[in-house]
Amino acid sequence: MSVNQQDLDPDSTTDVDDVRSSEEELIQKCDKMWKDMEECQNKLSLIGTEILTDSNAQLSLSIMQVKHLTAELSQWQKETPEITPLSEDVLITLGKEEFQKLKHDLELVLSTIRAKNEKLKEDLEREQQWLHEQQQIMESLNLLHSELTQQVVPLSESSIIEKLEAKLHDVKEFKEKLLISLGAFLEDHFPLPERNVKKKKRNMQESNAQLITLHEMLEILINRLFDVPHDPYVKITDSFWPPYIELLLRNGIALRRPEDPSQIRIEAFHQ
Repeated sequence: MSVNQQDLDPDSTTDVDDVRSSEEELIQKCDKMWKDMEECQNKLSLIGTEILTDSNAQLSLSIMQVKHLTAELSQWQKETPEITPLSEDVLITLGKEEFQKLKHDLELVLSTIRAKNEKLKEDLEREQQWLHEQQQIMESLNLLHSELTQQVVPLSESSIIEKLEAKLHDVKEFKEKLLISLGAFLEDHFPLPERNVKKKKRNMQESNAQLITLHEMLEILINRLFDVPHDPYVKITDSFWPPYIELLLRNGIALRRPEDPSQIRIEAFHQ
């Protein structure tokens, strides 16, 4: 016996014992199955030779399966399991087969890992490109921010107040000019009615109230609108010339109070 065979003897003995234990376990299972089939066969023999109906089709199938298993068990009992001799050549062959299988599995794992690495490499390149673009955008924004910061002139609070006061003064001057122009236009085109020196008798009974100009009427209505916005109506007095009142009403400049027609207000064009 060679040195290698002597080294393999302990393992060979162990493998032979494992095979024998497996054989005994298989024989025990077969015996148990045989006893179960004999018991089933005895029960079937007690039932008799009744004709199976459609409802007993499953029972007929079970009987056929029992017969098939019985014949298979009988065939297994006649055969003796062949034990592979655990020689040095056999072990080398088995070892080569296991090695080839392990090599194949490792190659599959290696290819999978390489594919994942390629995917991760592509993702990394894409993320680096995105990061580079974001950095360029950030640099452009920082440059723009610095340019705008240099262009902005710092303003103090006093200078801002002075500018606002100057604008307010300009607005007031424009308002005064506008009112003067409006007054001149109204005086030229809408003067007060001329009073005849000789009045008829019926006119003597009328009120001696002083009539006001259309310009004054508009001022009264506008001031009332801004001073008392919740109640902008003005009572019509004898100083309001009726033709001018009708003129304002017909052109939508003034409106009568629905519940009191003797009161009017100017239309809120600023709202």
